[in-house]
Amino acid sequence: MRVALICSEKLPVPPVRGGAIQQYIEGILPYLAQEHEITVLGIADRDLPEQEKQGRITYLRFRTGSRTDYIKSVAGALANGQHDVIHTFNRPRALIEYCRAAPEARHILSVHNDMFAPDKIGPEEAGFCLEHTEVVVTVSDYIRKNIENLYPRARGKAVTVYSGVDPERFRPGWTPEGLKLTSSVRERYGIGYARVILLVTRFSEKKGAHVVIKAMEQVLREDPGVVLLVVGSRWYGSNKVNDYVAQLYNQAQVLGNQVIFTGFVPPVRMPEYFASGDIFVCASQWQEPLARVHYEAMAAGLPIITTNRGGNPEVVAGKGNGIILCGYDQPEDFAWAIKHLLANPAIAREMGKKGRQLAETVYSWARVARDILKLYAK
Repeated sequence: MRVALICSEKLPVPPVRGGAIQQYIEGILPYLAQEHEITVLGIADRDLPEQEKQGRITYLRFRTGSRTDYIKSVAGALANGQHDVIHTFNRPRALIEYCRAAPEARHILSVHNDMFAPDKIGPEEAGFCLEHTEVVVTVSDYIRKNIENLYPRARGKAVTVYSGVDPERFRPGWTPEGLKLTSSVRERYGIGYARVILLVTRFSEKKGAHVVIKAMEQVLREDPGVVLLVVGSRWYGSNKVNDYVAQLYNQAQVLGNQVIFTGFVPPVRMPEYFASGDIFVCASQWQEPLARVHYEAMAAGLPIITTNRGGNPEVVAGKGNGIILCGYDQPEDFAWAIKHLLANPAIAREMGKKGRQLAETVYSWARVARDILKLYAK
């Protein structure tokens, strides 16, 4: 079959600027292309050609000034009727235009955020999407249930397909491959043999970096041989500072060199940073759909501390790979969890090993692609 994958308009594919959706598409592409001719439609980027072909994968990238222009450009490319399946990512309103441009194609929608919330789409538009889409793929049961609660007609049409990771790229620090990855990061930042609490995040209040930094004040009082490594920036591919980022920097000053900010790190280099961690923390304050950093932490063999927000608990609860905090906005709770794992290395190690096993057997891109290919075959 000829399959079109339509990325959202904010970031390009491959994910040279980052982005969960972009990494998802890149992760499943090699598997999809083994069975189908694939066209990836996305936004242009200065480091990528506007059109290229790699084996059975064709990339079309559009230079546009707005979301509306982007949707029109994509719809125009679909109007030639050359695609059997059109798979739209995270833009149900745009799917309306794509259905009109290619009414004979089979349409599939993947939802990575609460895109059916009333402030995102009206009931008439949502109804059109649900009527004209064969299946709605969600990244968590949390997102799926939200859609079904708002629109009962989605029941039976919405299906959860958890995201994934490449276990060959992300290696635990206890393996020979992981040791090679971690040495460069530890040398680069002068970490040495300190134990590393790893926080990989975008700098936004809803992501909770301020809560973790506050928790580290308590951790360091009892265990000064620990470093908080904060990997990320305000926005993908950028290290611009806004008021919140400045607040984080000021907040961390009292902890000196035991809080290290790396700035933006491109996805291709993230395995180095995950291999360098001892404990991984996700501090979501909002109802997170399901942060993909959980999968990368599992592949790197790290015990996870996460919050009970949105879909995050779905890949931790009952799986033995981490701790879920109900006090998501309480630094004391994060401090307790971090100190607990530091004081019980055997428990932390077993959690990390269980996470690695899950990444290999349940949360690999190969499994994600198999689930998607089954939907294409229906």
